[in-house]
Amino acid sequence: MGINFDCASLAEIEQVLDMKIDPSRIIFAHPCKAPSALDIAVRRGVRWATFDNSDELDKIQKISPELELLLRIYVQDHTAKVALGEKFGAPIEIVRTLLERARQLELKVVGVSFHIGSGASDPNAFVRAVQHAKCAFDDGKSLGFDMQILDVGGGFEDNNFETMAYPLREAIAREFTSPVTLIAEPGRFYASGFYTMVCQVIGRRTQKSITTTLPLPDMLYLNDGLYGCFSMKWSEEKIFVPTLIKSRGISTPVPREWKPHRYSIWGPTCDSIDCISKEVIMDQEIMIGDWLRFQDMGGKHYDSRSLSKSHLNLVYKMVNMS
Repeated sequence: MGINFDCASLAEIEQVLDMKIDPSRIIFAHPCKAPSALDIAVRRGVRWATFDNSDELDKIQKISPELELLLRIYVQDHTAKVALGEKFGAPIEIVRTLLERARQLELKVVGVSFHIGSGASDPNAFVRAVQHAKCAFDDGKSLGFDMQILDVGGGFEDNNFETMAYPLREAIAREFTSPVTLIAEPGRFYASGFYTMVCQVIGRRTQKSITTTLPLPDMLYLNDGLYGCFSMKWSEEKIFVPTLIKSRGISTPVPREWKPHRYSIWGPTCDSIDCISKEVIMDQEIMIGDWLRFQDMGGKHYDSRSLSKSHLNLVYKMVNMS
């Protein structure tokens, strides 16, 4: 479809290349890359990468000086669900120093990138980011770099896309009067909340408290959990509330109670932190073999270490929206 790929790890790069995608359509958008990953990516034909510190520049100069680089700057929405600025991004105060170091090392800086955070909600964060990016562009041009690319990152969600995108578009038009190639990462906008998950109850356990007289919710065990499609619980503390899929005329050997029941819901592993929901109220008793429906499931901001090919369709970040 002409859409390109933002990859955060060598594994992601190889997944894209395995689909016969031209490596020129990939940006290695991780500011701190393992030397081996950097070397392999370049030998596989990747031409773009990001950086946010001088040590990364030294590494790139030694391993892959032919790369075209984007300086990732620090700007974030402090209300974002995943505050990426806590890990990446050069403060605006050191931008010129980094660009001067890149010039000393005879590297090629072609643009600026930022990411205000996954699940962002403050449009002013985009405005600040574009303003800082323009300052970085000006510093780069004054040092002789051919600054051409602006990567505005992600943070887009279905429930506030217009609210976030309009101020971003206006800020770009205001600050960048000369033509610039834009990259965006709207993966979460497309991949979050796009499917319904159906899980089967594979076990049930009645709780008896030994420390209190208060009744504890009974426990339900499902055939998927936090290490699978419910992984948004890790980073965003998403609350999952299921509904029971009613059977169509199929009777169970043991009659169920038709009154509200309290349950905690657990994944299938032996890990005690594999808890999908601490407490939910169901309108009737849930039994082994029942099917529970979870709506608005989908992708999130993934840690590249946890990616698998089965999740590939959820986590591709799409770039080059201009």
